[in-house]
Amino acid sequence: MPILHCTVHRIDKKPDGQPAQLHLRDGELPGSQALENLLADLNDSYNAKPNKAWGYFHEESGAYPFSGWLTAYLNEESDFPRFTGKACEQLKTLMEESNLAVGGHVLFAHYRQGMTDYLVIALLHHSDGVTVTESLEVAPARHLDLGQLHLAARINLSEWRQNQKSKQYISFIRGRNGKKVSDYFRDFIGCQEGVDAPEETRTLLKAFSDYVEEEALDTDSSREKTKTLVDYAQSQNRQGQPVTLDELSGLLDESQPRAFYDYIRNKDYGLSAEIPADKRTLQQFRRFTGRAQGLSISFEAHLLGEMIEFDEESDRLIIRGVPSQLRDQLKRRG
Repeated sequence: MPILHCTVHRIDKKPDGQPAQLHLRDGELPGSQALENLLADLNDSYNAKPNKAWGYFHEESGAYPFSGWLTAYLNEESDFPRFTGKACEQLKTLMEESNLAVGGHVLFAHYRQGMTDYLVIALLHHSDGVTVTESLEVAPARHLDLGQLHLAARINLSEWRQNQKSKQYISFIRGRNGKKVSDYFRDFIGCQEGVDAPEETRTLLKAFSDYVEEEALDTDSSREKTKTLVDYAQSQNRQGQPVTLDELSGLLDESQPRAFYDYIRNKDYGLSAEIPADKRTLQQFRRFTGRAQGLSISFEAHLLGEMIEFDEESDRLIIRGVPSQLRDQLKRRG
């Protein structure tokens, strides 16, 4: 993961209405193993965040100047320190307008992963701790607390420049439970939400369930394909990469690698070719299965309490909304 350019600035700001103080670094950070480790740990922490949103830039304007400064930097009309300095001045201004905002170190890193360029921006904070020195003394120590990463964004520069229709080349951490404490950071980037990751993930899982039902797969095949889908999606999520429908389709059926992909397209679920999988939605998706004495039952966990009710005392399952194919067979039998 080559780091092309990286720097860090500091904004001193307390949530008390006092003016913020900006401290700009003079030049870029030199390459080092410590810097590479920091960026790797930062990406791991960022990828693990469940409350991310995806979007794209507002049209450049006085209210949203960031994309213009970024364009000038990428077109080599401005250097990295100048670009990040202007950006930090804008961030400081927005911080001052937000009474809840707290300062910290602002890291900018332009790096390459594979053939793709990214820009990550993160507001970092320290935690106080203790350490044991070489002379075996206990002493206070400070360290960057990446576990408390609340304000960060990552821009897929390659997708932004090469795919003008994309609406998911920016990801950012969204405030928990609808809190607006992070809205100023989103406005600093100049980002608007373009993709609802939980809804897209639910649509993908619905399409998969419909596909499994239509193909009349047996319990073992259904369980195996479900595991393949969830494992792949979770792996992509951990790497900060989207689920690619074409790749997923090939994993689900190596003998017919286009089967699931063509099914989605023919049914017109409205899914993009790439989907930013939502971690929480994936965790809720699994299947309950059982077979005994000629009876085979399989259903998705999210249906429990909705279409399916389990009465533990009487050892019964109550099904509401019997599948049409099964209902027709039962009618013919009657």
